[in-house]
Amino acid sequence: MKAHTKETQLKMTPASSLQELKDGNKRFVNNKQVDRDLSEQVVQTSTGQYPFATVLHCIDSRVSAELVFDQGIGDLFSIRIAGNFVNEDILGSMEFACKLAGTKVLVVLGHTACGAVKGACDHARLGNLTALINKIEPAVEAVKEPTDESLRNSKNIDFVNTVAEKNVHMTIEDIRSKSSVLKEMEDNGEIKIVGGMYDIANGKVTFY
Repeated sequence: MKAHTKETQLKMTPASSLQELKDGNKRFVNNKQVDRDLSEQVVQTSTGQYPFATVLHCIDSRVSAELVFDQGIGDLFSIRIAGNFVNEDILGSMEFACKLAGTKVLVVLGHTACGAVKGACDHARLGNLTALINKIEPAVEAVKEPTDESLRNSKNIDFVNTVAEKNVHMTIEDIRSKSSVLKEMEDNGEIKIVGGMYDIANGKVTFY
C-alpha cells in the first residue's frame, strides 16, 4: 500500500477518515493487517506528508495509534501524553495538523487500565508528575459513583475505566472550548472530533 498523497488526502472526508480508522482497528483485532512496504513509504513521504487523521493518545506502550488502527508512515499525526489531555502546546499541534496539514478527523483515544488515570484516582504526588496528575483529577471528581471513598481508587478497575472514559469526554470539551480554530472547522463540517476507548485486553477501539 502506498503512502497518502495530496490527491488521496483531498478525497478523504471526515466520515471516510473515521471509517478508515474503524476498518483499520478491525484488521488489527483480526490480525489481518495490510501488507505495507515501510521502506517504500519512507521514500514516498520524503518530499511531503498528507495524513488523514490526528490521534491524541496516551504514552502507554500497549497503545500505539499506528498499530491499533493499522496505518503506515505518513497516515497519522500522533500526539502522545500520559492521560491524553490537552494543553496549549497540544492544541497548537492539533490546529497545525487539521487546519494547515489537512487531517479530517481528530480522535481523543483513552484506554482501559490507564496508569495516569490510576494515579489521578489515587491523587498520586511525585515530582513533575504531580502537575500532570492534577490535570486529570477533574475527571475523577466528575465521576460521582461510587460515593464510598474506599472504592474511588486504582484498586477499583471499573472506577478507573469510568474515569478514563470521562477524561476523554472532558478533553473533547476542552478542545472545543479552548480552540476556536478547531471548533469552527468542526462546525463547518471540515473535521470530526471524536472520542474512543482502547481495550488493552482485546485490542478493540470503541468510538463514542
